[in-house]
Amino acid sequence: MSTQDVKQGIPLLGDVFPTMTVQTTRGMKNLPEDYKGKWFVLFSHPADFTPVCTTEFIAFQERYDEFRKMNTELIGLSVDQVFAHIKWEEWIKDNMNVEIKFPIIADTGKVAETLGLIHPGKGTNTVRAVFIVDADSKIRIMLYYPQELGRNMDEILRVVKGMQTSDDKKVAMPANWPNNEHFKDRVIVPPATDMDMVADRKAAADRGEIECLDWWLCHKEL
Repeated sequence: MSTQDVKQGIPLLGDVFPTMTVQTTRGMKNLPEDYKGKWFVLFSHPADFTPVCTTEFIAFQERYDEFRKMNTELIGLSVDQVFAHIKWEEWIKDNMNVEIKFPIIADTGKVAETLGLIHPGKGTNTVRAVFIVDADSKIRIMLYYPQELGRNMDEILRVVKGMQTSDDKKVAMPANWPNNEHFKDRVIVPPATDMDMVADRKAAADRGEIECLDWWLCHKEL
């Protein structure tokens, strides 16, 4: 792997994803350049041929079409040789009848170091990290799980949909959206930050365009 202009320290939310060239099961990839105009979810796993990781890859693949409908690609990663990735993919297809169709990065350790995927106390294996990167190559969400806990892929689908909706509609999402206990699938209108906006919120509520519990807590249908 080669990197260019990689700053010290792991990337932060809002940073452009570090430039790197990586070997994958689908050929060489230039990140994030090859995914310009698309969102992508890069997720690391501790190792090939491990039980929890196998269930995760199957779960990601079974939702791959749903991700792609949201203009989002998947990229796996672990510190394993590409030959191990390929053999593992074959095992999953032969034994679980699931064909992995997204690329898996064969990392030498450089990508893991750049992205902060090796955590103290967890040996040399990568933790279960998730980087959600938008169409402008900016990191929008980072999630880290310990090796012992498999990820919830429906939650990853949810947060991609939520961030894309927020960008498109300029709104925020309540807890557990779109199944919030009080607001259901409604979205939150950004709170007013000055007196003119307070008046605008009240006027919009009077017109029935939004509903407000107070001027700072307004919500609406998408």
